[in-house]
Amino acid sequence: MHQQLEQKGFVLIPNVLSADEVEGLIVALGRVTGAGRRGLLTVPAVYNLARLPKMLELVRPNLAAEPRPVRAIYFNKTAEANWFVAWHQDLTIAVQAQGAVPEFTGWSVKDGVPHVQPPVELLENMLTLRIHLDDCDETNGALLVSAGTHRLGRLSADQIQELIAKHQEHRCSAKAGDVMLMRPLLLHSSGRSQGLRQRRVLHLEYAGFTLPEPLKWSEKA
Repeated sequence: MHQQLEQKGFVLIPNVLSADEVEGLIVALGRVTGAGRRGLLTVPAVYNLARLPKMLELVRPNLAAEPRPVRAIYFNKTAEANWFVAWHQDLTIAVQAQGAVPEFTGWSVKDGVPHVQPPVELLENMLTLRIHLDDCDETNGALLVSAGTHRLGRLSADQIQELIAKHQEHRCSAKAGDVMLMRPLLLHSSGRSQGLRQRRVLHLEYAGFTLPEPLKWSEKA
């Protein structure tokens, strides 16, 4: 698993959550209006899930220090909330307040929360877990990835287009309860859902480092 993650930038682990655990999460997260919800480490069920030994054991071998959950986002593609995601890297982290720190650039605000792009070496010491709460495939927006692109650093828009034209994409179909491990710098995309099925994903981010002062993670966990 560790070798595949380092080589390809992603790995899918089947049957991490039981059907009962998936259903419990769906109930705890409630209905989603629009594309999704941010700041969910404050939800006890999400906080507890992020700290489960079986989740930390997936993350721990792939970070330089003890993993800390730092962000949770819930996405749901439905017939009413359906969108296309262009090829991109996950380059920003969420913090409590803006601060002047060298090499932390590209400040923005999403849903009232400051976001910033940290140095590449910090992004390389982060890991995302995509927890699937529904079966997903080409009909309901399963993630597309470009294997190995996480090793190329921060890419410009032109570089992304050039790479996607040359690289073969991989569709990450999954079953409910499967967990996908993904490096933030991996190029990824997703299409619109083509039917009425939901595509619910809980997106958990872990970091293997502490932020330099005065920056603090937006979500405390």
